[in-house]
Amino acid sequence: MSEFLKRVLSGILYVVVLWSATSYSQVSFGLLFIILGLICLFEMWMLRKGKSKIVPFIYVLTPFLVVQLFGFTEHNYPLKEFDSSPVLILFVLTWVFDSFAYIIGSKFGKNRIMPKISPKKSWEGFFGGMAFTVISVYFLNAFFDSFSMKFLLLLALIVPFTATAGDLIESHYKREAGVKDSGNLIPGHGGFLDRMDALMLSIPVLYLLTNIFK
Repeated sequence: MSEFLKRVLSGILYVVVLWSATSYSQVSFGLLFIILGLICLFEMWMLRKGKSKIVPFIYVLTPFLVVQLFGFTEHNYPLKEFDSSPVLILFVLTWVFDSFAYIIGSKFGKNRIMPKISPKKSWEGFFGGMAFTVISVYFLNAFFDSFSMKFLLLLALIVPFTATAGDLIESHYKREAGVKDSGNLIPGHGGFLDRMDALMLSIPVLYLLTNIFK
């Protein structure tokens, strides 16, 4: 099997599992992020062998602790029913941004954001990904009623910054460790930390925004 096919198939499986477990029930939601958190924490521990671990561990643990608070979000008060749609929306925005930032950046990217940390990330990819993230809001608004259009647009403008920052932070730790990937559990993609890095800052920011604008 070619490397490209492995990457596509494992990527599809990853998205299906993540989406299904997040949306199925409160129990599957909680278990999913506990398992992902433990795996990512282990991968960070491996990256930081012989180095300080306090800040990297806080970076990993914070989103996986905060995401558990989304099970009963304030926007559906007083019913307090389980609602995973805010996290699902964040998934879509992040995946859209990452995908189009990669596609546009690989085709047109010339001006690198932080070449010493992540030589492939370009401003062209960043703004191209942001444009498609904003466009995706109009489709999300038709399927989810958790947030207003204004809030979704605000989120679409913030996610590119938090996703990029989260990716750059993890890239920094990988460079210090002298490795390309955080692990090899996902064929063609690396480790789970490699797939979750764009959400590390986005999850806490989304939680803050939902409470500020509730």
